[in-house]
Amino acid sequence: MFCPRCGANQSEDQKFCKLCGANLFAVRQAVDTRETNEKFDWSKTWVAEMFLSAEENKKRKAEIERQRGITPEIKRYNEIKAGVITASSGLALAIVLLVLMEGIVLGGRVSADAAEILSRIWVAGVIPIFVGIALIINGAFVSKKMLEERRKSQQDQNVLPDGAEPRALHSGDTNEFIPSNFSVTEETTKHLRSSDRN
Repeated sequence: MFCPRCGANQSEDQKFCKLCGANLFAVRQAVDTRETNEKFDWSKTWVAEMFLSAEENKKRKAEIERQRGITPEIKRYNEIKAGVITASSGLALAIVLLVLMEGIVLGGRVSADAAEILSRIWVAGVIPIFVGIALIINGAFVSKKMLEERRKSQQDQNVLPDGAEPRALHSGDTNEFIPSNFSVTEETTKHLRSSDRN
């Protein structure tokens, strides 16, 4: 048998590991009494997640975001940040392609048709620039309006009818506590006096 804590090889009759002192007897008992007829639960695997409906998947994603503390405001800022990063990457790609292709064309070993194509490859960097700008616009304007509408609808739901008071817990009343009849030190001093006489 191998010790589960340190991995040292031990004989079967030892109760404790020679190296680390782990209780091998308890390990043997746990291994011997393990249930072998335990059924496999498919609902706890990735297969179950694959068959979730779109609505269930959306609920699960929202719950995970809520547990992580990802609010709609944070999502909005992340979208704007992603837009800035994407647009900056597209601009950098366009500049690199422009400089690189101009260098190849000016090298002189390229035909006129190929030079014309190479001088326009930098346009590939425009696509991420437009994607980044779209993300920034969506995060700055569209998501902001959606957040404002959500807040307004939540406020409308929280508005109380005329004359209704908001639900609240009453303040704590310390008079509700039952006073104790004894003290921790009350009886101990009696015993100390009696031990002095002996």
